[in-house]
Amino acid sequence: MSGTLTNKKILLGVCGSIAAYKSVFLTRLLVKEGAEVRVIMTRSATDFIQPLTFSTLSRNECLTSYTRAEGAQWNNHVELGLWADVMIIAPATAGTLAKMAHGHCDNLLLATYLSARCPVLLAPAMDEDMYQHPATQANLRQLETYGHQVIPVGTGELASGLFGPGRMAEPEEILDYLGDFFSPKDSPLAGKKVVITAGPTYEHLDPVRFIGNHSSGKMGIAIADAAASRGAEVTLILGPSSLAPKNHKVRLQRVTSAAEMYQAALKYFEELDVIIFAAAVADYTPEDVAVHKIKKLDDSLMLKLKKNIDIAASFGLLKKHHQLSVGFALETQKGEEHAREKLRKKHFDLVVLNSLEDSGAGFKHDTNKITILDTNNHVKAFELKSKTAVAQDILTAIESKLV
Repeated sequence: MSGTLTNKKILLGVCGSIAAYKSVFLTRLLVKEGAEVRVIMTRSATDFIQPLTFSTLSRNECLTSYTRAEGAQWNNHVELGLWADVMIIAPATAGTLAKMAHGHCDNLLLATYLSARCPVLLAPAMDEDMYQHPATQANLRQLETYGHQVIPVGTGELASGLFGPGRMAEPEEILDYLGDFFSPKDSPLAGKKVVITAGPTYEHLDPVRFIGNHSSGKMGIAIADAAASRGAEVTLILGPSSLAPKNHKVRLQRVTSAAEMYQAALKYFEELDVIIFAAAVADYTPEDVAVHKIKKLDDSLMLKLKKNIDIAASFGLLKKHHQLSVGFALETQKGEEHAREKLRKKHFDLVVLNSLEDSGAGFKHDTNKITILDTNNHVKAFELKSKTAVAQDILTAIESKLV
């Protein structure tokens, strides 16, 4: 994702609904994104999911009542309400929404809600008729007047067998919503058109073989997710990869070869504000592509290759004064020297240097270790971090060039 949830304190309320199973996946996703999660369940919610499941996934005790340990200790709802950066109730049932709207307090979740000073997000879940009922709609409107945000329900097959609105938003959608909620609202990237190339390119030899590399696209995808969370209009041009952006606002275009990646980028070039060349593009492509599979006939095989178009260098020559161009330099030796050469030759504004010599950096890893160089001879080195955190560092450097 974007890294915006790292170290955020999220209080998750779970009500009695079949949709409670989705909150299990939501908890796992939140923890994976680096958030600290505490879960409060209503008693009816425990009929659907055991508290132990949430305790295990959140790494915090899941609370269901005011007291614990046979009444020897109590769960301080005031402390819980003050602890959180955000409280999200998912699923939020019709009954709980009604109680919240009118200040009723008959369980730990509601007492904590009334004590909370943080923003409150609601993800309703119920059957179509319950959701459409004027009383439920009035309660939702009332809760919005309190400043709470209601995450739109989905439309689809419901537990009753009906088809219509009332489905709780999917965990991934809620994760995106939280990412947007915590993202900087005054980012210089907000409203900017950002194009990112990512992943490898495959240059076909015949119908079954290709020349490629080990790039997974993880770094470019992380940048795309983070840029979208900062309000940018993001297009990700992604080479062959099994991965995809998590932020639903990212426009994804998949390509295979370097030529296809160039044509895709060219299509967006006139209108873009920032282009980030994070793809590992093949330098060469076969001069001739065999129509049929090449058979193993001799002890050796000679391939004639021709140079691919240098996408970054080509755009560097076309770049307008208001457009920002960012490149990557993956090196194995003389890193800074080669990065500076790329900065000059390809007319980059920034170059992100990483080295295969650094443990945990480069292809396929979930981490990266980078150094950012710019045209003013500024050099800033960073420690090894997750690629989601590295994406934030890169975007912060880009934003400094936009202000």
